[in-house]
Amino acid sequence: MIERDVIIGLMQSGNMAHDQINTLLQSYGLTLQQFNVLRILRGRNGSAACLESITNDMIQRMSNTSRLVDRLMVKALVDRKVCEKNRRKVDIFITDKGLKLLAEIDPVLDARELEITSCLTSQEKEQLFQLLEKLKS
Repeated sequence: MIERDVIIGLMQSGNMAHDQINTLLQSYGLTLQQFNVLRILRGRNGSAACLESITNDMIQRMSNTSRLVDRLMVKALVDRKVCEKNRRKVDIFITDKGLKLLAEIDPVLDARELEITSCLTSQEKEQLFQLLEKLKS
């Protein structure tokens, strides 16, 4: 059944990409999930994020976003502050150290992503991206 083959192929390809990126990030002392949190926070351009919004933006949504943030705080890559407008809410920001780490990782990750997709032409990459987006909708 072709549908099963498509799903298995997606899962195998996803696992391969996940493993390669995760291995790369381990050399920087990060997990893929921690890296994802840092990139989400960098994308806020200095604006605060709450745990719920980070969780919603995660590639792999999980209930332990709070623990991920705690681990990143220990590494001084993020900071957490009580929201002035709503004291029950916690604002989370990326630190300068976190931004510097991402800037160091970016070119290495770009090269790895290029390597992973090197067997595809530019047109095939665009087509694959469009098909994956179609599956998500």
